[in-house]
Amino acid sequence: MLKQTPYILYSDGKGNIFEDTTMHVTGRSGWDAWPVDPEEWIELPDGGNLYELPGRRGIGINAKTGEMQLCEKGWAVAAFIPPAHTGFYLAAYETMPDAPTLPLFCYTAVGWLDGKFYVPATRIESDIRQECAGFDAKKVKQGVKQLMAAYPHNRLVQHLAENCALTYECPAARNYFMGRWECPIPSSPACNANCIGCISFQPEEETIVSTQDRLRFKPTAEEIVEYTVPHLESAPYPIVSFGQGCEGEPLLMWETIRESIKEIRKHTSKGSININTNGSKPDAVRALCEAGLNSIRVSLNSAQERFYTPYYRPNNYVFQDIIESLKVVREFGGWTSINYFVFPGMTDSVEEYEALRSLIRETGLNMIQWRNFNIDPDWYLGKLGLTETGECMGVKQLQELIHEEFPDLKFGYFNPPMERIKGDYLNDFAHH
Repeated sequence: MLKQTPYILYSDGKGNIFEDTTMHVTGRSGWDAWPVDPEEWIELPDGGNLYELPGRRGIGINAKTGEMQLCEKGWAVAAFIPPAHTGFYLAAYETMPDAPTLPLFCYTAVGWLDGKFYVPATRIESDIRQECAGFDAKKVKQGVKQLMAAYPHNRLVQHLAENCALTYECPAARNYFMGRWECPIPSSPACNANCIGCISFQPEEETIVSTQDRLRFKPTAEEIVEYTVPHLESAPYPIVSFGQGCEGEPLLMWETIRESIKEIRKHTSKGSININTNGSKPDAVRALCEAGLNSIRVSLNSAQERFYTPYYRPNNYVFQDIIESLKVVREFGGWTSINYFVFPGMTDSVEEYEALRSLIRETGLNMIQWRNFNIDPDWYLGKLGLTETGECMGVKQLQELIHEEFPDLKFGYFNPPMERIKGDYLNDFAHH
């Protein structure tokens, strides 16, 4: 545990980052900057990156007087913390009038002490499936070559190879080409939500760009079955997952998905079949469960309808449909997770905590995947029209309280494989 809070960092605008030892770093919750408890800091994990935040001045605490002040020496700095970690505070800064909107990444507070970078965060997941050190670019390229040759006419394998694995270096696609763990199945070019922070589609007039291009075709059940069955048969801890970052909403393709699941299960009983979804069509979810779906992960920015709707901007579905979808999967004995976008100052507010508790109770939820929200904080709060975020308890305390009240609810970051669901949750997954 650190004896003191790390020092603030700033950037000179040319890609160089410096520490300022006259000031300690603060963390942001909602709109406000706060001192961070020394016990909440961990070393910046491998795979973490630092970002300059143009047009923003970092907020620090004067090491002599203890007063909050701006670091005028350069632009503010934030950290991107890698998958499997959840941040407790955002980077704290004051935004200048002409500052550009930040791209869709997470912006965690970061400081410097004794030659190391530190972030207020926790490792929420022991599974190593997306660790930087675990990827071998040579093996990925080799896998791409082999699998493209094995499935020369499969548009999905081509999409996963050329766009996902080689261009965007998507961890899920890279794992598929390395023959292990979770295999992605992008299946829908269309969507029934208009999420403010969509990573695969942004309207032309918006000030941010999507981080990747969306799937442009509707795959057939044959294409899906062709490459997923061998994966389920041969990969360690195998999962196949419908619903990826490079597509719309998979439930809009539920008939094709249902046909695929039935066909997959004719060939193999191995592994887990999962869907990552907005949970908008409970009837479609029921049909998929009847076909053999094993798990569902529903994405949520908030357990409160009043924040969910202005973020997701749903077409032809309502918040209650999501609750219903989770209940349906539990009814079939399946595994349910929420992909919970953690935004310090909102996620840990007292009102959100109460809403989350009732969602867990009502749905019999199995797991929370505590994901860092990839969005410009000012822009997001502005879009929701939030000037005050209410009383907050801190993300760390929120997690402790939920864990205490629901000891069987699992915390993590990834969809668990069947071995983990059915066996030893603490040990049955990808290790070093």
